[in-house]
Amino acid sequence: MTPPLDGVRVVELAGLAPAPFAALLLADYGASVLRIDRPHPLAHSETPPEPTPDLLARRKSSIAVDLKSSGGIALLESILCHVDVLLDPFRPGVLESLLSSFEGVLAKNPRLIIARLTGFRRDGPYASMAGHDINYLAVCGVLSQLGRTEAAPYAPANILADFAGGGLMCAFGILLALFARTTSGKGQVVENNMVNGVAYLGTFMRYARMTRLWDQPRGENVLDGGCPWYDVYECKDGGFMAVGALEPRFFRQLVKGLGLPERGLLAQRQDRKTWPALRELFRQRFLERTRKSWEDIFQGVDACCTPVLDQQELEDTEYEQRLPVHLQDSPGLVLERRQAWASAGLVPGAGGLDTLEQWLGWKFGREIKTVAGGLIKIDAPKL
Repeated sequence: MTPPLDGVRVVELAGLAPAPFAALLLADYGASVLRIDRPHPLAHSETPPEPTPDLLARRKSSIAVDLKSSGGIALLESILCHVDVLLDPFRPGVLESLLSSFEGVLAKNPRLIIARLTGFRRDGPYASMAGHDINYLAVCGVLSQLGRTEAAPYAPANILADFAGGGLMCAFGILLALFARTTSGKGQVVENNMVNGVAYLGTFMRYARMTRLWDQPRGENVLDGGCPWYDVYECKDGGFMAVGALEPRFFRQLVKGLGLPERGLLAQRQDRKTWPALRELFRQRFLERTRKSWEDIFQGVDACCTPVLDQQELEDTEYEQRLPVHLQDSPGLVLERRQAWASAGLVPGAGGLDTLEQWLGWKFGREIKTVAGGLIKIDAPKL
């Protein structure tokens, strides 16, 4: 079956994390993705260089291009006349400074979608500043709600802004633009920034501040680690169990599985003053058995109590990683085991010449050549 994005051509200007993740999503669902890497003296040679640090390169190809040279820019602009999407990971103003004419590119290919992904908003006090995931969480209010009580706010790695609020939202924007193009016939500029993206993800958290669910300081609410029946507990062997028994019927099953008397606990849990004692009761009980023992007790039981599995044990037990969305009639590409657990990376220049030939019919030495480690277009002979 043909994947849903089959035939969609994407040019990804090389970056790290958010933009590569957006392109990875498109590639996994059938898009042809060509990454534009910096020039390298060994690119497009018989002794290629090492892969770049970008780990999110699955199903992509690469060409090395000097975007600071007129020849490199001319090549890029020629390619953009024949593609569907340009993915721009640069800070505001960089792409405009590279292209000879931003409007000219769109005029030559009115169906082109230019997806621009920045960290901060393109306006406001942080627009020209550098930042990372933790900074984008910080300025949109989400970071202030994450972490334990009496401790500093805690950023959960870089998954929220870089990947959920950045790369995933950017891919969503590209799909919206592709859908709009089916009726308008025209592409458009898709503006994405991680501050807006992660703030949107935090919509429920903002609204919940007006309810009993999240009306207390950080770390003292139902879903942020303050509640004893929505937390993680250590076991006798150092493993951990995750508890999320929010509803009364699940809480009853949790208490039953722990071997605790149900009487009184369900009613008492509504009183926040009882939470410290209840947490200590749970903590002591989980320490009495190994994680495997608790797994066996709660397996198949609606107590919302599950083991905390680490990546290595999942890999060792051949856990099957799958694409996030399955379309019955036009599924994405199969995620093979070797692709699921490790990245082979992508060498600058790997597979890119083949992609250009498939897209445009260009051949190396006829339409394109390398100069100082980067591809340029060969001028057509004058008649």
